Amino acid sequence: MSANRTSSKQLPADSHGRIRVQGARENNLKDVSVEIPKRRLTVFTGVSGSGKSSLVFGIIAAESQRLINETYSAFVQGFMPVLARPEVDVLEGLTTAIIVDQERMGANSRSTVGTVTDANAMLRVLFSRLGKPHIGSSNAFSFNVPSVRGVGQISIEKGDGKTEKRVFTVNGGMCPRCEGMGSVTDIDLSQLYDDSKSLNEGALTIPGYTADGWYVRIFAGSGFLDPDKPIRDYTKKERHDFLYKEPVKVKVQNVNITYEGLVPRIQKSFLSKDVDALQPHIRAFVERAVTFATCPECGGTRLNEAARSSKIKGINIAEACAMQISDLAEWVRGLDKPAVAPLLTALRETLDSFVELGLGYLSLDRPSGTLSGGEAQRTKMIRHLGSSLTDVTYVFDEPTAGLHPHDIQRMNGLLLRLRDKGNTVLVVEHKPETIAIADHAVDLGPGAGTAGGEVVFEGTVEGLRASGTLTGRHLSDRISLKPSVRKPSGVMEVRGARTHNLKGVDVDIPLGVLVVVTGVAGSGKSSLIHGSVSGREGVVSVDQSPIRGSRRSNPATYTDLLEPIRKAFAKANGVKPALFSANSEGACPVCNGAGVIYTDLAMMAGVTSVCEECEGRRFQASVLDYRLGGLNIAEVLDLPVEDAVRFFDTGKARTPAAHAILQRMADVGLGYLRLGQPLTTLSGGERQRLKLATHMGAEGGVYVLDEPTTGLHLADLKQLLGLLDRLVDSGKSVIVIEHHQAVMAHADWLIDLGPGAGHDGGRIVFEGPPADLVAARSTLTGEHLAAFTGSRPAKKSR
Repeated sequence: MSANRTSSKQLPADSHGRIRVQGARENNLKDVSVEIPKRRLTVFTGVSGSGKSSLVFGIIAAESQRLINETYSAFVQGFMPVLARPEVDVLEGLTTAIIVDQERMGANSRSTVGTVTDANAMLRVLFSRLGKPHIGSSNAFSFNVPSVRGVGQISIEKGDGKTEKRVFTVNGGMCPRCEGMGSVTDIDLSQLYDDSKSLNEGALTIPGYTADGWYVRIFAGSGFLDPDKPIRDYTKKERHDFLYKEPVKVKVQNVNITYEGLVPRIQKSFLSKDVDALQPHIRAFVERAVTFATCPECGGTRLNEAARSSKIKGINIAEACAMQISDLAEWVRGLDKPAVAPLLTALRETLDSFVELGLGYLSLDRPSGTLSGGEAQRTKMIRHLGSSLTDVTYVFDEPTAGLHPHDIQRMNGLLLRLRDKGNTVLVVEHKPETIAIADHAVDLGPGAGTAGGEVVFEGTVEGLRASGTLTGRHLSDRISLKPSVRKPSGVMEVRGARTHNLKGVDVDIPLGVLVVVTGVAGSGKSSLIHGSVSGREGVVSVDQSPIRGSRRSNPATYTDLLEPIRKAFAKANGVKPALFSANSEGACPVCNGAGVIYTDLAMMAGVTSVCEECEGRRFQASVLDYRLGGLNIAEVLDLPVEDAVRFFDTGKARTPAAHAILQRMADVGLGYLRLGQPLTTLSGGERQRLKLATHMGAEGGVYVLDEPTTGLHLADLKQLLGLLDRLVDSGKSVIVIEHHQAVMAHADWLIDLGPGAGHDGGRIVFEGPPADLVAARSTLTGEHLAAFTGSRPAKKSR
């Protein structure tokens, strides 16, 4: 009895059931205070730029991570990212935060889907235990471990007091020819230099290797070469030292440095990184100068002959990693070996999680850098589903990005599973299907940017639906099918498309209309369009590759808007345009145009403070005396896009070139962004639409958009659909890869791929107007589109 009385007693610890935020002022938040229930699923809604990410990621998750980092020693903290305390008065009830965002995975050439989820590690142990012939430990099956032979001996103690000496061998699985990369490279020397010139005349044509640059000074001062002699006149020894010399210490300008040949230097600096992760101008050089071919020795498997020789049931580890994960899960299920039963159970659960998340079409040998943002986020989820941790806070950034409505139902189930294990789940989301499952909703607004930053509703989803906020009003929105569709002006033929999982697809894509390509994740949509359409002449493609930008980059620099603005200021004041660039002559001399001073405190957290000289305005005081239409350059860069549209449209500040760029930014729903806002503060959806605004100015007859609704609020959908209509009505052809039913319903022509993902997809299962797909209800897309447009409820997903 006493035990029962004790267990029912309310303890002080039981009162900490909420995360309490008070006085949050990060970015555009206006003294926000909220209480978020723990061990519940809370969804954060609001238009893009309303402050959702600032509250969830910039305050709750950031402070949790900062407090955890401070528990490590100063030495360890020196290797960790620097996190400042967020602008907030009170933060109580925080738990350990695990962020599952849409950032692409590191584009390391050695990183694959298998290595980032530990599925490879379990497979390697499995083959080391069951593979025939037995070739060694799990390292013998790793393409990241070379074969190392021990030079010394080890002493093994025997039971009778004697010792036995043996030479040891550590076998790695790395292919010796390609060093575990799967491909070999050949460099076209003619693309590296102009042999008619000398080094001092600028012979090197490699990005960053200018005649007066440090790299060329190393070559010139090494003593191995004559910097004034044309390269074609080099002796055999000089040519070898120039191109292939092994690393050697030399003294150049009284500095001890390592000299090595040009080719190994290029291989280390450019070819060790994934091509897709390089800056555009460097990627263009690599694609021009380097040819990549599948390694002839390992056939692209990255593994040596010994690793490929060991098999289980006729399958080696390379073949297992190349299998579609859904097939690999079935193969593992067929292994019945009591000796490794716990390992098989763990591996089966991991592979089944891939299938549950709609990623069963991937293979474990797929490079992680090639995954889309949505695929990367779901791959990160695999790590957490089997975790034994409870009472942690999982923070998700639009987990439904890139998911078909059929897959969203499965994602919802996984979010609820994480909650039911006793975790707090925070989700930033726009999709009504996911908002509907929340236990608690926090709606931010009422608008974006300076018009947002306030909590306009807090409570249940039903309460949100009836609240009258922008999100509440649009939560039950449904779009009816168009009564009539446009007639195509022609067709673009695709014949025999076999990229990735496509099975010889033939399709005629109508031109002069709005075409939407849809299908479940992994059905072959991107393979069809990016593989067979994007590279054609006159096609402007806006894909999902991320925008790269530093703290100095902003919407004005990214869209080339700053160029006409600088010229307009220069013309109005009779001075040079370079004065009006914070990265050039007009920069504040103290902070070099950054607006902030960053102080690195070595082992302790660094400090960022506003520059006292320019007060964060980034320009010299003398530059701010020059005005255009009554404003100086710092004031212009502080304007929101919608105000700047009016500013550059009339009066003395009228600048048609700037106005055209600004109008495109407003058209894609970025009217609230400030022109000088650092790119690093933009959300994924904002960056995607900024890229769309930039590409809209390109000359081309066909536009290809890849999921433009990513990060878009329900209320902004109408604006996007209007933009697509204007593009088509102006004579353009628009092809959209999309999952959102509102965009499907608005299409003139639908191309539906499937019926499933991976090798179960790759075929066209429907092409025609949306009304015909709804009437037929012959595909998963048809069922969900029928439910969305109110034609009838969708059948229960299988």
